[in-house]
Amino acid sequence: MSLVERGPIHFPWPPIFYVAGVAASVALSWWFPLPWIGEPLAGMLFVAGIVLGIAAVAMVMMAIHTMHKAKTSIRLDRPAAHLVQNGPYAMSRNPIYLGNTLFMIGVGLAAGMLWFIIFAVVAAFLTQKFAIEHEERHLDQRFGKRYRDYSKRVRRWL
Repeated sequence: MSLVERGPIHFPWPPIFYVAGVAASVALSWWFPLPWIGEPLAGMLFVAGIVLGIAAVAMVMMAIHTMHKAKTSIRLDRPAAHLVQNGPYAMSRNPIYLGNTLFMIGVGLAAGMLWFIIFAVVAAFLTQKFAIEHEERHLDQRFGKRYRDYSKRVRRWL
């Protein structure tokens, strides 16, 4: 079966990376807490983290809704039925992964736990290597010029 007929990857790496990142952040924050910024900046970072976390969840929900409305699956083991370019996909080619990353950063800021921010970057890097690059090849083969034009207009992350 070709890449066009099947999904870009067969194992759901991105959720594993983000869940593992959260678990590692909690464990390391407990066993090896890193220094954090003091007041009054910590209070402002708390508020910024809450706002960022809420915005990230909203972005993920909107992205999933947009995919559902376009009648295409968010599952990576299934081929893309349609090239979604509207909603959050007009600002980022990967709003779900971006939302997951921003959520972890928001938690880190709100909780004052630097490990969350570190592992958000690690999870994003691993997601790009193990999922996004495969997804991009799949979409390029499936939608050709339409996808290449879209990728020129809209950035991978931000």
